[in-house]
Amino acid sequence: MIIQAIKFRKGGFATQPFAFGGEEGVDKFDSNVRYRSGLTNYLIDTGDEVILVDTGLPKGTPEEAENKDALIYTGRTVAEYMDAFAQLGYTPDQVTKILLTHKHSDHSGELASFPNAKIFVNKDELDAEELQGLPNIVPVSFTDGAYYNFPESQKITDGIYYIKAKGHTKGNSIVIAENDGLFYMMHGDITYTDEALYENKLSVVFEDLPAARETLDRIRDFISHHPTVYLSTHTPLGYENLESKKVVDLNDPPETIPVGEITYKTESGKYVCSICGYVYDPAVGDPKQGIPAGTPFEDLPEDWHCPRCKKDKDKFNKA
Repeated sequence: MIIQAIKFRKGGFATQPFAFGGEEGVDKFDSNVRYRSGLTNYLIDTGDEVILVDTGLPKGTPEEAENKDALIYTGRTVAEYMDAFAQLGYTPDQVTKILLTHKHSDHSGELASFPNAKIFVNKDELDAEELQGLPNIVPVSFTDGAYYNFPESQKITDGIYYIKAKGHTKGNSIVIAENDGLFYMMHGDITYTDEALYENKLSVVFEDLPAARETLDRIRDFISHHPTVYLSTHTPLGYENLESKKVVDLNDPPETIPVGEITYKTESGKYVCSICGYVYDPAVGDPKQGIPAGTPFEDLPEDWHCPRCKKDKDKFNKA
């Protein structure tokens, strides 16, 4: 089995209030503390199959522009997802399965680009806008019983398990691949930075807070009893852990590496939801919520929310 990282954004940051403030509130944490951020998904080559864990942002999704007050900035595009995938030496027709951690477009953006792949999705996520019109979806009901301390799982193939882990979204899932005595845990947004895993903190992004807490507790308990390589989406620690096969020791947190210089681009007038990737384009407006074309983001009503994930305006960054 070979696990590889698909890297498509880097050089961003997540603030401590965003990454840690889900339960105690953002005001309990220091907005000047920032953790490295980016976007990475994963590929598993079993020798018989090529399996993807998530499929990046849709092609052409604009980058966020400078905003010193942003809670999270995903960084600059180093490659469109499909180009980053191709750089690993594979073609879309080789992919047999896609295991979706959750609906948000930075995880589901290129699902339609893999015509031969079965798309495994927690059945509780099927009504998501991002998943409509896809012909190859396999709803997962987690009928294979417990996987260690996780009550509900689905065996995908030998050594690869799809595990119910709701909280971040109602249909959130994780993937664990067993290889050479290690457990590679691939997740979407259980945490946005590994520091939150070690500090036992939830981010501010969740659909079910008690479920998110239960999931993080189970993950930490699993990690305490099994040699686990923790593969995150939103931090370069994900692919760095993979490259070094670093096993989590919850009593020995990683040294936080400074974010460094942030590279921004010229503002486009569009705004991007930092949670789900929805792009508000003033030229289009938001007809579903009665916002006519030509309405600048600044003129949207204070109670306007993202039409996809329902988060408030303050979760949007300039593009």
